[in-house]
Amino acid sequence: MPSVLLIDDDVELVALLNDYLQQVGFTVATAHDGERALGAIVDARAEIVVLDIMMPRLNGLEVLRRIRRESNIPVLMLTARGDEIDRIAGLDLGADDYLAKPCSPGELAARIRAILRRTNTAAGPQGMVAEGPLTIDQQRRLASWNGQRLLLTGIEFSILEVLVGRMGRPVSRQDLSLQALDRPLAPYDRSLDVHVSAIRQKIGTFDDGRSPIISVRGVGYQFVLE
Repeated sequence: MPSVLLIDDDVELVALLNDYLQQVGFTVATAHDGERALGAIVDARAEIVVLDIMMPRLNGLEVLRRIRRESNIPVLMLTARGDEIDRIAGLDLGADDYLAKPCSPGELAARIRAILRRTNTAAGPQGMVAEGPLTIDQQRRLASWNGQRLLLTGIEFSILEVLVGRMGRPVSRQDLSLQALDRPLAPYDRSLDVHVSAIRQKIGTFDDGRSPIISVRGVGYQFVLE
């Protein structure tokens, strides 16, 4: 039974989501403010955190910032509908995905399962991939560049894995979202682009300043080593 830590100051909403998630097979722990949430992550032994942005004492973005100092646990942000600034800020800080409130419990459960499918070490293919300066350990879901480990989130690893699997060929944004985020890309959804930007920053560039992940105009992205 996957373990979820649900962090939101809306007590009624948390009770509703808690009941539903337990009915469909999740173990759920809850917290109603940012300070308590940080301690609860360890106590609950959660596999994924569902984190609201707007909370008292510590807001969700600060909680996420502190989580990422210590852990790569998957984090799904709950954001106000239409608030793109908060969504991008959360992704920049290392959130794996976001969901706009109000959302249905079923949609939340589906999104949680999608993230866990992509971040569970047992779910991915087994083996090592070595291409030039890049090494990918698919079993442990680790990647390194020139021998230096890349501190990727689970979703970032999945995106890189898809791009490397089609090295030298463009991957459309829609295909990349379906394969790495396990969902279709909605209109005006910039989450994939923010994740790719984060991967680029973590990998760095070749000696001539080029990134190994290039944008293909009107299509998507392509991983190259030359």
